[in-house]
Amino acid sequence: MTSKIVVLDPITPETARRMRGLLPPGLVLEHAEGRDRAHLLAIVADADVIVSGQIPVDADLLRAAPRARLLHKWGVGVDNFDLEAARAQGVTVARTTGSNAMPVAEFTLGLMIALLRNLAWGHCSLRGGEWRNTSMPKPSLMLSGKTVGLIGFGAIGKNVARLLAPFGGRILYNKTRPLDAAEEQALGVTYASVPELLKEADVVSLHCPLTPQTQGLIDRAALQSMKRSAVLINVARGGVVNEQDLADALRAREILGAATDVYETEPPPAGHPLLALDNVVATPHIAAMAADNFEKTINQMFGNIARFARGEGVPPTDFVC
Repeated sequence: MTSKIVVLDPITPETARRMRGLLPPGLVLEHAEGRDRAHLLAIVADADVIVSGQIPVDADLLRAAPRARLLHKWGVGVDNFDLEAARAQGVTVARTTGSNAMPVAEFTLGLMIALLRNLAWGHCSLRGGEWRNTSMPKPSLMLSGKTVGLIGFGAIGKNVARLLAPFGGRILYNKTRPLDAAEEQALGVTYASVPELLKEADVVSLHCPLTPQTQGLIDRAALQSMKRSAVLINVARGGVVNEQDLADALRAREILGAATDVYETEPPPAGHPLLALDNVVATPHIAAMAADNFEKTINQMFGNIARFARGEGVPPTDFVC
């Protein structure tokens, strides 16, 4: 019996071709051609499996897919899924745990350096016909020797810590349950409360999931508790940061700069306050996108789907609910 996978994210024909080339026997794949709501509701009507990376999946969309019994995240964070609605409809939810940990960790390091050294600003000003190597928007600082604070310390945070080790700075981390002493020593990290981390870090990097506890975690008060010479990196979720508070703090130079790959609303609306500031590096939610990691991620996801279709269930590491 064939199971139909519907990918809600609009993908290119080349991406669809690569995905179909990795399909296990008994699975077929279709994908969205755009983000239009009516189109998404229509294409899931005969889906057995729904796959989404960045497209929200709510109760109405699930009801439009009466055959679907598996909702699979193309990635890790499931804050764009209505988990209660999935449970109510008997839909299992899964994800590709750890699949994008190294790509996002590398991207995080890139954002740190791009922001600290004014790389994005230099690129844009030179393309605009200006040669401004003595009038940068903020001091150009090295990452070497800096104290970096990681809020959220799962697979991505741990990989960031490993990549930071050669820079010779201090690495603070915060997570719900601190690591044991041996693992802290192996990773070269020290536990800190969020207030301690914000106060001491030169670079604060967010890697926590979006939950009721982390919603708006970085607000104006949190930003004002940071060093005026510190920078903020967000590759977690837009809702972890109050974006208006961040824009206000950056204009007031209460912190030195910020880099973000994620936004409260995606795509961000025209006139978004962060996009007009020269002490911000902004990218369009691309941290997990690495062409040479594609096959690994898709094989993990399709493996889960194939096992589910055979009645074997989803591996515990990738099972959400």
